[in-house]
Amino acid sequence: METSNEKIAEVGKNIQEKAALVWSVADDLVGAFKSHEYGLVVLPMAVIKRFHDCLLPTHQKVLDTYKKVEKLAVKDGFLRSASGYQFYNISPFTFDTLKADPENIEDNFKAYLNGFSDNVQDILARMNFQAQIDRMVEAGLLYQVISDFCSDKADFSPDKISAVDMGYVFENLVQRFSESYDEEAGAHFTSRDIIYTMCDLLVAGDENAFKNGGITKTVYDMTMGTSQMLTCMEERLKSFDAEADVTVFGQEFNPFTFGIAKADMLIRGGDPNNMQFGDTLSDDKFTGYKFDYVISNPPFGIPWNREEKEVTAEYKKGEAGRFAPGLSKKSDGQMLFLLNGVAKLKDDGQMAIIQNGSSLFGDAGGGPSEIRRYLIENDWLDAIVQLPNDSFYNTGIATYIWLVMKQKPERHKGKVMLIDASECYMSRRKNIGNKRVDITQKCRDLITEVYGQFKDGKFEDTDENGGKIIVKAKVYDSVELGYNKITVETPQLDENGEIVLKKGKPVADTSKRDTENVPLTEDIDDYFKREVLPYNPHAWIDKKKTVVGYEIPFTRTFYEYKQIEPVDVIAKRIEEHEKKLMAELHSLFGE
Repeated sequence: METSNEKIAEVGKNIQEKAALVWSVADDLVGAFKSHEYGLVVLPMAVIKRFHDCLLPTHQKVLDTYKKVEKLAVKDGFLRSASGYQFYNISPFTFDTLKADPENIEDNFKAYLNGFSDNVQDILARMNFQAQIDRMVEAGLLYQVISDFCSDKADFSPDKISAVDMGYVFENLVQRFSESYDEEAGAHFTSRDIIYTMCDLLVAGDENAFKNGGITKTVYDMTMGTSQMLTCMEERLKSFDAEADVTVFGQEFNPFTFGIAKADMLIRGGDPNNMQFGDTLSDDKFTGYKFDYVISNPPFGIPWNREEKEVTAEYKKGEAGRFAPGLSKKSDGQMLFLLNGVAKLKDDGQMAIIQNGSSLFGDAGGGPSEIRRYLIENDWLDAIVQLPNDSFYNTGIATYIWLVMKQKPERHKGKVMLIDASECYMSRRKNIGNKRVDITQKCRDLITEVYGQFKDGKFEDTDENGGKIIVKAKVYDSVELGYNKITVETPQLDENGEIVLKKGKPVADTSKRDTENVPLTEDIDDYFKREVLPYNPHAWIDKKKTVVGYEIPFTRTFYEYKQIEPVDVIAKRIEEHEKKLMAELHSLFGE
């Protein structure tokens, strides 16, 4: 069986070259379009050409079929059958015949586009491509752009470039477009090595993955971008079981990446209705759906002000809504996506979702803490894996895979595993944006093995180049992640130093009010007697203000103290450095 490393290498082999060729079409757009607008032409044209090249072998068959069924009220089924795809084109034109008639290029090209089935028309409409055609016509560029896509090197037929490879060509084009538009490229896609890690962890934690001798799974991505996470998940499951029955579903609110995702689904023969357009937080297109797997990399650090009205209304539905446990910080909606994913899981479903470090902590009683409390007290949070820094194209910060499991294995119940895989990577020879490291197959194997063992420890191996890779693990009892936040009051004192009383009770000095976090595993009163009263003998706990909180102590768990050099050693090194500098100065000035 082909290894995942080989697959990654295979996919990357010609993608840059193919995408660069397509992007070179932008050279013809200089002047008529601004640089950040090139993608408005290049992306839809690449999608159209992919459709064209897929349909070309059955083009005549479709035309012949159309003549026979033209007058029928329902003819889509016949035309899809003739084309061999979920889409078709009844226009007599091809790119070659369009190129052969430069005088009528506008009318012919529009007639060609109008020949597509409605599902393709929807994609082009969302990309607002008609407006770009008009601009190209006005600038006299339409014929040249179509001619560029007639090049042999722009052959996108399935026998020349696979669906997976084409998906990554599209993603490369999206990245270039994003960069030219000063947009976050990584908001649109996740590298294959990270997706494979997520897939392997999902399957490793699924005791029923191969139940009844084969895989039958539904997979959902709530922020699917160009849908490559779903494509990789399907591909990965089929590498474990060639006969796997995998049905994917996704939602996306960027019209260009949605168009590419839907085009990819059409070409691969799936149901295009499984790809839905809209904002997941404010306009859920999968209400009532439940899935076996949820896999997603939602945006983080993005405010949800735009969706505030709908999100708040959903929150007020309580248990009937997706956000009942609490709302995340207004400045960052990533934990709302986490809750959406949980709501979409079957009773035995699993989720792998990317989060940044801010989801790990937050004050007791606040939205993030309540969301963590909801997951932990329902015993659904199974593990969190810290990925190596510099794993993503658009950020070098610490990122984490949260593994949520609705039905844990017996030995996982009441526990949460933290896995530090920040030192489990192989450095790249050439960076791609901020991505400087790869999680290779040996790295993924070690991470998955550690997760499977579900025990404390430090585990080591070597990567494909012989370098050391390290994974550390700690299994907590769930209750150890919680605490009671208590409010400690100190009495007011009058000018004589006496405690101020009201109705026989001391009056609190609000300026001296303090809080303490008491582990859930410890009695509050015992803690108070030991940690507070010896230093503040008149203090008391306002028990009405006690709040339960949860946080994930990743940094504290895996922190390793490094011995600081003795002062005399540091001083000696500084003295030697000064002597060296003085000698160099004397040498320079000849003194």
